Amino acid sequence: MASRALPFIAPAAARTAASDRARPRAVAAWLFTVAALVFAMVVVGGITRLTESGLSIVRWNPVGGMVPPLDAAEWARTFADYRASPQGQLVNAGMTLSAFKGIFFWEWLHRLLGMSIGSAFAVPLVAFAALRWVPRGYGWRLGALLALGGLQGVIGWWMVASGLVDRPSVAPERLAVHLVNALILMSGCLWVGLDLIGALRPARPRPTAWIAPFGLLLAVQIVWGAFTAGLRAGHAADTWPLIMGRFVPPLGSIVSDALSVQFVHRTLAYAVAAAAVGVAVVTYRAGAGTRSVALAGLVVLQFTLGVLTVVYGVPIAVAAAHQACAALLLATTVATAHWATRRATHG
Repeated sequence: MASRALPFIAPAAARTAASDRARPRAVAAWLFTVAALVFAMVVVGGITRLTESGLSIVRWNPVGGMVPPLDAAEWARTFADYRASPQGQLVNAGMTLSAFKGIFFWEWLHRLLGMSIGSAFAVPLVAFAALRWVPRGYGWRLGALLALGGLQGVIGWWMVASGLVDRPSVAPERLAVHLVNALILMSGCLWVGLDLIGALRPARPRPTAWIAPFGLLLAVQIVWGAFTAGLRAGHAADTWPLIMGRFVPPLGSIVSDALSVQFVHRTLAYAVAAAAVGVAVVTYRAGAGTRSVALAGLVVLQFTLGVLTVVYGVPIAVAAAHQACAALLLATTVATAHWATRRATHG
């Protein structure tokens, strides 16, 4: 009888041993680090777009391409490749090598960050799996996040390729997909990390009805922000609150006409700001504390930066801060939504 019981006892003992070896807080700290790196990549990506640097590297070389040109001959070849591209011929025909090095830097840094994030995710994941530090039930989540990271690199080149054939800029819809996937990856890392450090006690009922509608509204606004960047629609009008002396200017396509895209983005900003303040009030009363304060503060800052971006003609520093603040607003929304839905889990 004892020998028959062993097959049943061994798996239970193995599960207990695996549970004892799990290090949820260490895994969570790693995920938060990856999320911070993705945030940095989003900011650098915004600067890359604002400086129109994204098409400066015309060849897809995800490994060897991480080493920039090291001598005059290599720089000359790289510059010649760029000058043969649509942007090099139609937009920057008179660009000097010195100016080219400036735009090359931002695209190179953006790609370097992407490769670094891939390594920062894949290598520790393999190590954590080998050490059995990953808690049960989290392996598939981490695998899905790794797949999202790999997909981001593919989307990045798909986006760049749209500006290397018959147009001097990337397709705005591909830019939107690239940005959204990055933000999904950042949000996923945050959510899983927060799950890993969740409280042991069950949470009392908290307001959750706001999550879906506000999340959808914020997602739509982020997409139109990407279209605004892709079409350089921030330059279409430089007055606020009126646009060309009107609250509603003459409108065309809301995905391809720059003025119409800016109008949609500006209009959605009012809705997002009002909704975020409402969510902050409701969640603060329910005990969300600093999350609610951060949500309200960030949306006010985001709105202000958006106005300054338009009024001052899209200065790079202000516009980059606007995109960075959008990512922080999303991260705070994720943290608040996680707090609202949190239930008992391991500590």
